[in-house]
Amino acid sequence: MVKSEIIKQLHKKNPSISRSQIKAIFDIIFDTITSSLSKDKSIELREFGRFSIKKIKAKYNARNPKTGEIIYVPEKKKVYFKMSKHLKQEINKNIKK
Repeated sequence: MVKSEIIKQLHKKNPSISRSQIKAIFDIIFDTITSSLSKDKSIELREFGRFSIKKIKAKYNARNPKTGEIIYVPEKKKVYFKMSKHLKQEINKNIKK
Protein backbone atom coordinates (compact mmCIF):
# COMPACT_ATOMS: atom_id res chain seq x y z
CA MET A 1 0.00 0.00 0.00
CA VAL A 2 1.28 3.45 -0.86
CA LYS A 3 0.95 6.73 1.00
CA SER A 4 -1.95 8.03 -1.13
CA GLU A 5 -3.99 4.87 -0.46
CA ILE A 6 -3.40 5.17 3.29
CA ILE A 7 -4.53 8.81 3.20
CA LYS A 8 -7.61 7.82 1.18
CA GLN A 9 -8.56 5.13 3.73
CA LEU A 10 -8.01 7.49 6.66
CA HIS A 11 -10.23 10.06 4.94
CA LYS A 12 -12.99 7.45 4.50
CA LYS A 13 -12.87 6.65 8.23
CA ASN A 14 -12.70 10.35 9.21
CA PRO A 15 -14.57 12.39 6.59
CA SER A 16 -14.61 15.48 8.82
CA ILE A 17 -10.82 15.83 8.36
CA SER A 18 -9.67 17.00 4.93
CA ARG A 19 -7.17 15.01 2.91
CA SER A 20 -4.65 17.84 3.08
CA GLN A 21 -4.85 17.83 6.90
CA ILE A 22 -4.44 14.04 6.98
CA LYS A 23 -1.44 14.32 4.64
CA ALA A 24 0.10 17.00 6.88
CA ILE A 25 -0.38 14.83 9.99
CA PHE A 26 1.03 11.82 8.16
CA ASP A 27 4.10 13.82 7.07
CA ILE A 28 4.68 15.17 10.60
CA ILE A 29 4.56 11.66 12.10
CA PHE A 30 7.05 10.21 9.63
CA ASP A 31 9.34 13.26 9.73
CA THR A 32 9.45 12.90 13.53
CA ILE A 33 10.26 9.18 13.26
CA THR A 34 12.98 9.91 10.68
CA SER A 35 14.60 12.67 12.73
CA SER A 36 14.55 10.55 15.90
CA LEU A 37 16.14 7.59 14.13
CA SER A 38 18.80 9.85 12.62
CA LYS A 39 19.70 10.86 16.21
CA ASP A 40 20.02 7.15 17.18
CA LYS A 41 16.83 7.24 19.27
CA SER A 42 14.48 4.28 19.04
CA ILE A 43 10.76 4.69 18.38
CA GLU A 44 8.15 2.50 20.06
CA LEU A 45 4.57 2.44 18.83
CA ARG A 46 2.50 0.40 21.27
CA GLU A 47 0.71 -2.60 19.76
CA PHE A 48 2.64 -2.06 16.51
CA GLY A 49 6.36 -2.39 17.07
CA ARG A 50 9.70 -0.76 17.67
CA PHE A 51 12.06 0.94 15.23
CA SER A 52 15.71 1.20 16.23
CA ILE A 53 19.13 1.69 14.66
CA LYS A 54 21.75 -1.03 14.32
CA LYS A 55 25.30 -0.24 13.36
CA ILE A 56 26.88 -2.51 10.76
CA LYS A 57 30.64 -2.83 11.20
CA ALA A 58 33.02 -1.95 8.39
CA LYS A 59 34.18 -4.90 6.31
CA TYR A 60 37.74 -5.00 5.05
CA ASN A 61 37.56 -8.29 3.19
CA ALA A 62 34.21 -8.20 1.39
CA ARG A 63 34.19 -9.45 -2.18
CA ASN A 64 32.61 -8.14 -5.33
CA PRO A 65 30.55 -11.16 -6.44
CA LYS A 66 30.95 -10.34 -10.14
CA THR A 67 34.73 -9.91 -10.26
CA GLY A 68 35.85 -11.61 -7.03
CA GLU A 69 37.85 -8.49 -6.16
CA ILE A 70 38.31 -7.70 -2.44
CA ILE A 71 36.62 -4.41 -1.56
CA TYR A 72 36.18 -2.25 1.53
CA VAL A 73 32.64 -1.66 2.82
CA PRO A 74 32.43 1.27 5.29
CA GLU A 75 30.48 1.22 8.56
CA LYS A 76 26.81 2.08 8.16
CA LYS A 77 23.55 2.28 10.08
CA LYS A 78 20.49 0.16 9.43
CA VAL A 79 16.89 0.58 10.58
CA TYR A 80 15.71 -2.45 12.53
CA PHE A 81 12.01 -3.19 13.19
CA LYS A 82 10.71 -5.59 15.81
CA MET A 83 6.99 -6.18 15.72
CA SER A 84 4.88 -6.28 18.88
CA LYS A 85 3.14 -9.40 20.14
CA HIS A 86 -0.20 -7.84 19.20
CA LEU A 87 0.87 -7.25 15.57
CA LYS A 88 2.35 -10.73 15.35
CA GLN A 89 -0.95 -12.25 16.52
CA GLU A 90 -2.95 -10.13 14.05
CA ILE A 91 -0.75 -11.15 11.14
CA ASN A 92 -0.84 -14.85 12.04
CA LYS A 93 -4.46 -15.25 13.18
CA ASN A 94 -5.72 -16.53 9.80
CA ILE A 95 -3.05 -19.20 9.40
CA LYS A 96 -4.51 -22.68 9.65
CA LYS A 97 -2.48 -25.41 11.27
